[in-house]
Amino acid sequence: MMRALTSRTFGRVTALALVLALAACGKDDAAKPGAESAAADAPATPAPAGQSWQTVFAATPEGGFRIGNPDAKVKLVEFASLTCPHCKDFHAEAAETIRNKYVASGNVSFEYRNFVLNGPDYAVTMLARCQGPEAFFGLLDAFYADQTVWLEPFTKMTPADQARLQALPQDKQIAALAEMGQLDAYVRARGIPRAKFDQCLADPAALKQIEALRKQATDTYKLTGTPGFIINGQTQDGVFTWADLEPKLKAALR
Repeated sequence: MMRALTSRTFGRVTALALVLALAACGKDDAAKPGAESAAADAPATPAPAGQSWQTVFAATPEGGFRIGNPDAKVKLVEFASLTCPHCKDFHAEAAETIRNKYVASGNVSFEYRNFVLNGPDYAVTMLARCQGPEAFFGLLDAFYADQTVWLEPFTKMTPADQARLQALPQDKQIAALAEMGQLDAYVRARGIPRAKFDQCLADPAALKQIEALRKQATDTYKLTGTPGFIINGQTQDGVFTWADLEPKLKAALR
């Protein structure tokens, strides 16, 4: 069963940076009712000339990154963590269908909002978001596909490493943690040079935005775990999997 999230400052999170149990990341394993009957596919909404909706990206005023028709009938928002294994599983199962079926139709837009859970999550989130909305979705695919690979160095950090990290000023901790976890090498292979790596991790405005998204998830939408979903502004209670979510999308499209 899923445990509740509580809001924590970054200082508290970095103190737990190596505790990667991700207790707040999860889903309700209880049996769910049968899926709703599928709604008929709505007529497609044409994209602007020379474009497809899967290539229309934007940063939203709420702090997320959106793909698809900004005026879509159904606006799907996912709050998720890059270190959450359940989020990884959802992404592997659903991302292609969401983009190539629902977003492609122009009737559904998809927005991803980061809901960070721990120190490494802060680091990868700042690196992914720093590249802008179009690059973000490609990095999202990579970070989820390689999640166990890039997380492994963090699990091997020693108590001495943790002590060195916690002795640093708070505004230096994220960058130091990212370097200890060898994220510089990982993102360099994906087109992010060292200078950009350093710039992204030293951006106080970016950190403030990530913290605002955490608060939005817990305080505004009352989310208790990741992934969490919002459809047209309404929190989807008890929805953690694609099998749970797709019937809700189809119902909203009726």
